Amino acid sequence: MQDRSTTAMKHPDEYPRRPLVAVTGLSPQVVTETLYALAVKPTGGARPSVPTEVHLVTTKEGAERARLALLHPESGWFHQLRAEYDLPAIGFDTSNIHMLRDPAGLPLDDIRTPEDNTAAADAITELVRDFCRDSESAIHVSIAGGRKTMGFYLGYALSLYGRQQDRLSHVLVSEPYESHPHFFYPTKASKVIDTLGPDSRPYDTKEARVTLAAIPFVRLRDELAEAPRGAARFGESVAAAQRALARPELVLDVASRRLSAGGEVISLSPVQFAFLAWLARRQQAREPWLPCPSGDVPEVGYAAAFRAELDAVIGEMGDGERTAKRLCRGMDREFFSQTKSKLHVSLRRRLGSRRAPPYLIAADGPRSQRRYGLAIEPGAIRFASVEAVDAGSAGA
Repeated sequence: MQDRSTTAMKHPDEYPRRPLVAVTGLSPQVVTETLYALAVKPTGGARPSVPTEVHLVTTKEGAERARLALLHPESGWFHQLRAEYDLPAIGFDTSNIHMLRDPAGLPLDDIRTPEDNTAAADAITELVRDFCRDSESAIHVSIAGGRKTMGFYLGYALSLYGRQQDRLSHVLVSEPYESHPHFFYPTKASKVIDTLGPDSRPYDTKEARVTLAAIPFVRLRDELAEAPRGAARFGESVAAAQRALARPELVLDVASRRLSAGGEVISLSPVQFAFLAWLARRQQAREPWLPCPSGDVPEVGYAAAFRAELDAVIGEMGDGERTAKRLCRGMDREFFSQTKSKLHVSLRRRLGSRRAPPYLIAADGPRSQRRYGLAIEPGAIRFASVEAVDAGSAGA
């Protein structure tokens, strides 16, 4: 595995695709404010960063407001910002406005029900996962607009799938310009707007201060074995992250020939399951690790213990003749090594290279005296029904 400490990380601006992804509601100006803070006047001496495209996640009403306030060909503030500050082309049109929809597929006016909430969470998670699939992209996510729940889901989705080059931020606007319906960014020339309310007074948009607050976030992407198959459901993604961060626990269900590794249920072939169960019982009983059989002398004791596990897995009527014939004189080096290797392939395929190690057959000692066994704590090994484990987890 490559040492990340020695891997040169590219600056986000060095990626050819740089999407700005934002949630918006009734205040579409957060888009132009964020663009200004990124591309025109960065915070803290950072170099300007111009997104290559803009994507909005919003409701039906928010989409209409963004279309009229930002993208209108004559008065759209997005076009005005680009022209005033001579910004390069940025991909942003109505096709980049991602409207949230309810479970029936109808556009959401607002997030009012638990079903709407789940649909919004899933849509946001899927969008972020899709952006993060592109290795040539660096995403900047803004959670300044929209409902708090939308911002939360967008930030959480980035935590689940974001890479080192991705960024998360919130835009800060000085008073009284914040949330003012006629303020979209600090203009070059003076432009007067009046504050709202009975004590209205004029202010110059040129004097506004807009800054970007970077938000650190925990990147869990490398801890996940794999992205959920199909659409990225928010709940499934969170559950996968929880399993990845959980304390290693191995549960072996002999009746179903399945195991639960940190909550991930895996089916194995009878031989692989029996091999793992044999060594798991030894570790559970705190018995010494075993040397690999020598090339010339098969281990009769190994074969007997393994066969006992295999018979329990396949039952009295099970087809174990081929294996029994191969082990008639004991377990040789080839059988031990091949079965171990195939077991490791199966576990790594399901758990990924980062989550699999606690459940693999570990080796200890110099090559000539190497011994093998499970490294997981004996107290973290159980022989039980996987369904019972799942039910316990669901009720926790």
